[in-house]
Amino acid sequence: MQPPAPRRWQQAWREAVRDPRELLALLGLERLAAGLSDAAAAQFPLRVPRGFVARMRPRDPHDPLLRQVLPVLDEERVVPGFALDAVGDAAARRGGGVIHKYHGRALLIATGSCAVHCRYCFRRHYPYAEDTAATAGWRAAVARIVDDPSIHEVILSGGDPLALADHKLAELTDALRAVPHVRRLRLHTRLPVVLPERVDAGLLAWLGDLPWPVTVVLHANHAHEFDPAVDAALARLRATGASLLNQAVLLRGVNDDVEALAALCERGFAAGVLPYYLHQLDRVAGAAHFEVDDARALALHAALAARLPGYLVPRLVREIPGEPGKTPLWPPSPRAAE
Repeated sequence: MQPPAPRRWQQAWREAVRDPRELLALLGLERLAAGLSDAAAAQFPLRVPRGFVARMRPRDPHDPLLRQVLPVLDEERVVPGFALDAVGDAAARRGGGVIHKYHGRALLIATGSCAVHCRYCFRRHYPYAEDTAATAGWRAAVARIVDDPSIHEVILSGGDPLALADHKLAELTDALRAVPHVRRLRLHTRLPVVLPERVDAGLLAWLGDLPWPVTVVLHANHAHEFDPAVDAALARLRATGASLLNQAVLLRGVNDDVEALAALCERGFAAGVLPYYLHQLDRVAGAAHFEVDDARALALHAALAARLPGYLVPRLVREIPGEPGKTPLWPPSPRAAE
């Protein structure tokens, strides 16, 4: 008997759960329906692949994966200091889907699509309809990179760049091959974690043919996000020669204890991923209930550093609009001390 054919990632994408009440029913948590926010779900709809749902603990209202995706009434609270544009993207937009904040690097908003909608997403209010780089065959984005020889690294973000078909990604990189000052390519993606089917033969062929060093920056916040399918997908990515890093967000009720953080770093490393950043929450409207104060964040980071070898300890950082890079919370920057 022949083994079943692998599911195409597009099919798994289409089958994602989009109804918060269906998600609760799948987990035996119908009693939580009273805490759902229909308003939040209308503004930023639920989307979560069924493979990711399968990693959630049934009947556990505090499951850390569920908490990341479930639209709840807390999102409706208006909290001072939490804004639509939490990280200054608007001021750094250069047209054509290009965001230029940091020297030597240009970030391309490749698409507004994601396989999962994380409730703390700092771009949940971003005007994707007005500004995505893949529009019109990437021409405006590539032109801006060509015109600025200080740009040595192109970062594909979104949304999630791997939401695009392989031929769309190839359109961009084929154009960039002729740009002599581009030396590195970086992908910021959550898909290999939440939808490992995306790491298929076509994507691997595209990655393996690229002329630059490639870094894939993944996004996982909890050790339970890894399973054998994710491990296999990450092994396939590493086989192309890509370097794999992880950036996590410190989230109340998800990973705000040292055991959870240590497990995340060690589990990721077992799958071939080095910890990179542990972000303090970007203060986007609707996400205040995830915030961990700086004193606790610093204490957790110190405890993590005391427990793990240095190469497994991510840098604890915050993004501050207008700063030339991510701002470390420890050691404190001179600007943070003012």
